[in-house]
Amino acid sequence: MGENTREIVLDTLLELEKGREYSHRLIKAVLDKYDYLAARDKAFIKRLTEGVLERRLEFDYYLDHFSSVPVRKMKPLIRNLLYLSLYQLLYMDGIPDSAVCNEACRLAAKRGFQNLKGFVNGVLRSIARQKDSLPLPDQETQRDLYDSVKYSMPLEITRMWFEEYGITVTERLLEGLLNIHPVSLRFRMGLSAEEREGWVERIRESGARIKESPYLPYVYTVENTESIAALPGFSQGVFTVQDASSALAVEAAGIGPKDFVVDVCAAPGGKTLLAAERAKRVLARDVSEAKEALILENAERMGAENITVQVYDATHTDEALLEKADVLFLDVPCSGLGVLGKKRDIKYHVTKESMAELEKLQKLIFEKSWGYVKPGGTLVYSTCTIHRGENEDMVRYITEHFPFEPESIEPFLPQAILRQREEIRLQAKGGDLKLTKKEALACIQLLPGYMETDGFFIARFRRTR
Repeated sequence: MGENTREIVLDTLLELEKGREYSHRLIKAVLDKYDYLAARDKAFIKRLTEGVLERRLEFDYYLDHFSSVPVRKMKPLIRNLLYLSLYQLLYMDGIPDSAVCNEACRLAAKRGFQNLKGFVNGVLRSIARQKDSLPLPDQETQRDLYDSVKYSMPLEITRMWFEEYGITVTERLLEGLLNIHPVSLRFRMGLSAEEREGWVERIRESGARIKESPYLPYVYTVENTESIAALPGFSQGVFTVQDASSALAVEAAGIGPKDFVVDVCAAPGGKTLLAAERAKRVLARDVSEAKEALILENAERMGAENITVQVYDATHTDEALLEKADVLFLDVPCSGLGVLGKKRDIKYHVTKESMAELEKLQKLIFEKSWGYVKPGGTLVYSTCTIHRGENEDMVRYITEHFPFEPESIEPFLPQAILRQREEIRLQAKGGDLKLTKKEALACIQLLPGYMETDGFFIARFRRTR
């Protein structure tokens, strides 16, 4: 292992603590900066940085137990040095405990904290000695705190999911969010099964591991690759990056070959591109030129010529578009709790207050956009979060205040995922009790731990007048 990789991780964690950049963007920038490193060193940097972000709350609990100095009062460099050392001690095989402790002491001294080497060494070695029996909150009397620490999820979010789903579903969800979440590829619809399999084989030959989604024959997950863009077929527009959850939202729309589709919050363009392969034409909009450029780049690479991309703020109504859309996609800004497996720092920024503000924004975007749908047309509302206030409560809000009726999503989705939805419903403590039967049939909450997808919510409506 290159001697500077841990220091690169340390600097990355310190930069992330400033809160100026999302983790997935900063990690990508760091890996690009150190592109000259060996592949295994870059993989180490990525795993260790992401691992610390994933397990930080768990580590706080252990450090407060074993350290004479509370975590919140530690020097930022020492705190993050302990974090990355703990991840190696507890979650990375093949690195001797003594090497982890010695390297942490060396880095502390190198970075100007010679006087704290003994403190770092003492805390790490104490935890290393007890790592097979580390303390946790009492599971019987403090189940919410126990799960919060065990799965390193903020207590506020853990309690919210306990209330919404009950303990059984929440614990399976928490476990699912901690599992590895590989990148998903969506192959172009025009490929025959034989052509698609040919490209899958070429991707395998490049050294990547690729596996078909259990839900959609044109979606695959891929692992063991440094760069998706470097895989065979990417530059030729054979596939694009898109999770099965997002593709299922397009399936739920039931798009026809003569349809005009509007996607008002379209970036990065996964749904737009898939819709364009089904529809006559697609209008994709988002709020900034940067997002517009991203959609255009993907559309050009995929050879999609029936897409118009525009910069437009969805909190304002475009009068010229009223009653023009056969299908409207509203994939609104949300708290993002469904993609914690890929964007691990989101959970540290989500609060009840921030979710309440997002609910207001979601309602505003809906109020300004629903009129684009023709009478008789279809609206698909979706988010990449797991929160009833942003999901099921919006279903009720839409049906009570606007000329839309919920329409069953079941004819459009694969049986495998509908069976998993039923499993969640049976295990949850009251799942869809706030919804009528018709409303419940019109939507689906995808949960990691049950489904092999991101966490995602999809609801289908028909405009009545």
